[in-house]
Amino acid sequence: MAATSEAVLQVLCNLKPRSTQINSLGHKNHRTISAFHYGSNVNDRFRSLSCKCRQIDNVADAINEKIDPFLNVDLSTNGNGALSSTLQTSSISSLEEEAWELLRASMVYYCGNPVGTIAANDPNDSSILNYDQVFIRDFIPSGIAFLLKGEYDIVRNFILHTLQLQSWEKTMDCHSPGQGLMPASFKVRTVPLDGDDSATEDILDPDFGEAAIGRVAPVDSGLWWIILLRAYGKCTGDLSVQERVDVQTGIKMILKLCLADGFDMFPTLLVTDGSCMIDRRMGIHGHPLEIQALFYSALLSAKEMLTREDASADLVTALNNRLVALSFYVREYYWIDMRKLNEIYRYKTEEYSYDAVNKFNIYPDQIPPWLGEWMPNKGGYMIGNLQPAHMDFRFFSLGNLWSIVSSLATSDQSHAILDLYEAKWADLVADMPLKICYPALEGQEWSIITGSDPKNTPWSYHNGGSWPTLLWQLTVASIKLNRPEVAENAVKVAEQRLAKDKWPEYYDTKRARFIGKQAHLYQTWSIAGYVVAKQLLANPDAAKILVNVEDTELVNAFSCMISANPRNKRSRKSINQSFIV
Repeated sequence: MAATSEAVLQVLCNLKPRSTQINSLGHKNHRTISAFHYGSNVNDRFRSLSCKCRQIDNVADAINEKIDPFLNVDLSTNGNGALSSTLQTSSISSLEEEAWELLRASMVYYCGNPVGTIAANDPNDSSILNYDQVFIRDFIPSGIAFLLKGEYDIVRNFILHTLQLQSWEKTMDCHSPGQGLMPASFKVRTVPLDGDDSATEDILDPDFGEAAIGRVAPVDSGLWWIILLRAYGKCTGDLSVQERVDVQTGIKMILKLCLADGFDMFPTLLVTDGSCMIDRRMGIHGHPLEIQALFYSALLSAKEMLTREDASADLVTALNNRLVALSFYVREYYWIDMRKLNEIYRYKTEEYSYDAVNKFNIYPDQIPPWLGEWMPNKGGYMIGNLQPAHMDFRFFSLGNLWSIVSSLATSDQSHAILDLYEAKWADLVADMPLKICYPALEGQEWSIITGSDPKNTPWSYHNGGSWPTLLWQLTVASIKLNRPEVAENAVKVAEQRLAKDKWPEYYDTKRARFIGKQAHLYQTWSIAGYVVAKQLLANPDAAKILVNVEDTELVNAFSCMISANPRNKRSRKSINQSFIV
């Protein structure tokens, strides 16, 4: 295998670029980035033939041997020009070594540079579908793993190349991406060059959801991209990437897309079903918690990175207003524990006026029978969704964990979420962490809400399946709250089976006893999630690159809103205030 790789690299070194096509601000919204080269067409399933066109600057040059005091990481280069990092541990277990080998084997190259990792890398699986593509959300744990390893180039390349794929044109076509949308995934394709049989062309081909099952555009891609961009700057100390004009423009376009005016009156982000990690019909349309937590984290991250010129003053104001309103809204109305459950149980309905307690006209009969028995006396969580006359009481792991990481949840609420994990360990962790949601939809409810989806049967896939990749989010949340033992225990459970089971995408059954019936093996983000969890547990300070901490301005604004008591009667004058809750 090594000899083959060296032979391919030797061929690539002898190739000369015919030309390089670089898109500018005037490109079409479906952008295809391409580059040409001559030579034999050497196709590898896991590595596209590369060209020797103009490469993105090396990270070492950009960093210029700086040291980031935030993480106390030595960013100097070694004798080979590679960056060394004190985050690397001296001894790595055989399981971690296997994970790293698999992670590197999943890397995708374009123009001689690594640009991402494919979703799954099982050589024995003939049903590839789109798992040979680089997904934005799937690459996040891979990118964090490479950052913590001191290998920054792949993350920088990924950030800049996906930015080139971002939709930059306003469109009216209902089958075209809106301005500012980031693709769900992209693929490096090597195709023959028209009119010349001896030349081939490398293409970055994006998918904005047009080819996806269900044809749903991804809401979370742009939010994850901003989060990774911030993590890159904090880990490397290289702020030149986020300060680039095109990157600043990309951030602003994502924010404008998310902050655009519409008919919705809530500060939460209105999205369609299947627009995030749960990318199939699962009844999460409206205002799912996962998107709100990522949205809040992206807003805080963007606030840190946006340059303070006059052109973005209005955007920063809108950003600050949304942050305060969103944090108050989610903390107040999404939170549930035994006290809040008792309050909902005694709700009066059909209340009209500004001082209504049951603001969303929630009927107490909506409380599902399982919840009264399942809710522990100590602990609580953010519900999955909130809309008029509807509360989705299911527990969703990613949304709750990222509410902790992003500081969308208060300190007390954050600890209560981890208390819930410990109290309900047999349900949420069991034989393989972690349940993506709890409980599963069953019977007629499953049939109506999922459309009788045969992949989302009860306790499978997105419907109560267990996803090992969620380990890294649990680890960040646990470290932030100085409770790393929660993540350590979950990692120990995962280590018993992950490698033996060939790193599955997800697990089935209520206790995660079976490998998912349609799960891909050697799933990259299952591998990367474990790697990142181990890295962070070994170096807890590194979690700071992902954690958001509220600034003083937001804390003060939120305190003012709480002291004003939102349940008191509001006058008509309050409609003119900046924050509508």
